[in-house]
Amino acid sequence: MIFIFHLSGKAMEVMNLIILIHIILGFILVYFAVRAYKRSKYIPMIFLAIGFTLITIGDTIIGDSLALEDEYFKEMVEEITEISGFVLVIIAVLKS
Repeated sequence: MIFIFHLSGKAMEVMNLIILIHIILGFILVYFAVRAYKRSKYIPMIFLAIGFTLITIGDTIIGDSLALEDEYFKEMVEEITEISGFVLVIIAVLKS
């Protein structure tokens, strides 16, 4: 379900800060997964890094960068990206 909120100036600033924190923490997680792969050469860590990348960019970067007028299609692309990320994380866990 898609919720559309009209935020005031201060609420929009807080929302942007939350999104920025989401992106930063997501990419910190990706950094550590890539670093772990480089140290161990353990293949599931690649799946983990790609999965966390897709989860991080699914709702934040992809959602904001797609200039689609059809909000439902944009939401579907975001969700498919995130689901793909979760699938890769699950594969990484199962292979370890």
